[in-house]
Amino acid sequence: MELEGRSAGGVAGGPAAGPGRSPGESALLDGWLQRGVGRGAGGGEAGACRPPVRQDPDSGPDYEALPAGATVTTHMVAGAVAGILEHCVMYPIDCVKTRMQSLQPDPAARYRNVLEALRRIIRTEGLWRPMRGLNVTATGAGPAHALYFACYEKLKKTLSDVIHPGGNSHIANGAAGCVATLLHDAAMNPAEVVKQRMQMYNSPYHRVTDCVRAVWQNEGAGAFYRSYTTQLTMNVPFQAIHFMTYEFLQEHFNPQRRYNPSSHVLSGACAGAVAAAATTPLDVCKTLLNTQESLALNSNITGHITGMASAFRTVYQVGGVTAYFRGVQARVIYQIPSTAIAWSVYEFFKYLITKRQEEWRAGK
Repeated sequence: MELEGRSAGGVAGGPAAGPGRSPGESALLDGWLQRGVGRGAGGGEAGACRPPVRQDPDSGPDYEALPAGATVTTHMVAGAVAGILEHCVMYPIDCVKTRMQSLQPDPAARYRNVLEALRRIIRTEGLWRPMRGLNVTATGAGPAHALYFACYEKLKKTLSDVIHPGGNSHIANGAAGCVATLLHDAAMNPAEVVKQRMQMYNSPYHRVTDCVRAVWQNEGAGAFYRSYTTQLTMNVPFQAIHFMTYEFLQEHFNPQRRYNPSSHVLSGACAGAVAAAATTPLDVCKTLLNTQESLALNSNITGHITGMASAFRTVYQVGGVTAYFRGVQARVIYQIPSTAIAWSVYEFFKYLITKRQEEWRAGK
């Protein structure tokens, strides 16, 4: 990228090297070298010894090098759009995953693989059956992902500056992802409960309002957060693995941290697959807590299953060790494109909004 002084007060610099520099240009270059380029130019120790890279003026601003342009609002808007698109596009696969995680499924709802499940659901239950509950998911995904990405970006920068000034810290990335998950799941958990009950085979609910009313009346408001601690137990390690893997791959595929769609898609897909496979047992327990599957409840004398320990015991009692990995294929297949979509859409809107902000500032 062309050497610029936006991060040091918004004054553009001159040529990257060579004789004849003005005192202002020399001071700017010296400051650049002392900071070790920073995250926007590659991050870490490798970035500290890399010379400035000139950017084509027509290629637009490098948003990772413009912290002043990427506001909290930018992260929230980009995150909300990414979350809604991710869940909407992948919702049919999510429906299949929920059913394949059933501990004692109805004979008519036992599937060999994801594709067969989709065919049978559409053929026997209607074309739109895999989409039931999408509206409540999209409603929850917007604010949940807005909080998620805004919190992650803010904490990632703050913690990285403390742990590894001027560079990228994997510890900071993982810690920021864990904290962001607390906000995301608090906003998303009620929608997850309603969504998964509507996805189950022979679900008595055809509308979101019917499901919300029935859960509230029969099980109380606490039912909407019955799986919250288990979801956190699953999502905290999931997001730690996810963000650390994504940032690690970005260092290799996109060291300049420019807008690079192919690197965002590839890094997001790989990060999602690794994190999904590692946390499948916890996802099975979360599904059981959300759905309170009736056949599984018959093997549990306490009635409603509450808490992660109870869910783990019930899963083992009903299906043994292999039950913890029910739906792992569907979960990985879901997460690969899901996280690829989320990161590529998020990075695109983050880049687009930041670019528009820079153009607006330049025109003032």
